[in-house]
Amino acid sequence: MRYVTFEKEGETGVGLWPAADQPIQPLALSSSEAESGVLAIVDAALRGQMPRPTGEPLAADAVTLLAPIPRPRRNIFCVGKNYHLHAEEFAASGFDSSAKAGAVPAHPIVFSKVPETVVADGAPILIDPSVSPAVDYEVELAVIIGRAGRGIAKEKALAHVWGYTLVNDVTARDLQGRHSQWLIGKSQDSFCPMGPAAVSAAAIDLADCQVRCWVNGELRQEANTRDLIFDVPTLIETISAGITLLPGDIIATGTPAGVGIGFDPPRYLAGGDEVVMEIDPIGRLINPVMAI
Repeated sequence: MRYVTFEKEGETGVGLWPAADQPIQPLALSSSEAESGVLAIVDAALRGQMPRPTGEPLAADAVTLLAPIPRPRRNIFCVGKNYHLHAEEFAASGFDSSAKAGAVPAHPIVFSKVPETVVADGAPILIDPSVSPAVDYEVELAVIIGRAGRGIAKEKALAHVWGYTLVNDVTARDLQGRHSQWLIGKSQDSFCPMGPAAVSAAAIDLADCQVRCWVNGELRQEANTRDLIFDVPTLIETISAGITLLPGDIIATGTPAGVGIGFDPPRYLAGGDEVVMEIDPIGRLINPVMAI
């Protein structure tokens, strides 16, 4: 199933959107439930009371898409250097504070982004040159946790997954290198475009999921989740070792090679650029870049 969060005439709704060329079927949710976006579906699944369709289907161009989870309940868990080729390109960039331990990490590198970074499909990625002139893009498959757990074994990890979405882990590379810890460089306003949809777990084949990114029409990143260094069950096992994962938690699984820092010279984002990211069946996430 493919879900979206949308706004129509000032009201937030959540609906089923089977495909980009089909209408959106609204679901029966209260106003307060709908404000949480797809988290309302995650919560309903826990109760075993999925909301029913209501009203007439809506043309996609008659609504404004919001991020599937407009404001996560807590920081987004993120994973660095989790594709082999990207680990090599980042280690060679000069911005990798972990490079002395080797290009390919022995254990998952986990950091976070604050919830307020999330913006929707179509919203601008904001670049403030006075803060950072080195803003980069990172296409990533993101896991949405559906069932709480602590000390989750790899063998049982996927039972805790509700579904998946697509995020752009936008990064200020100079801030990432300057501060060693990555929170500031990863958590600037608008630095986590998300969407356009979220899909239930059965919709994604983790053994064969293509991940792509274009900048101004040029294909920059293309990989498959089978190339992950640490797979989704390993990430869940790692993070939940001492940290209770909660329904609605998001885990961004890492980006493949082809980011701006991997070019010589680096190819950072600039005002007027357009970033397009795609994971089937989640869809295409399109964001303009705006200098402020």
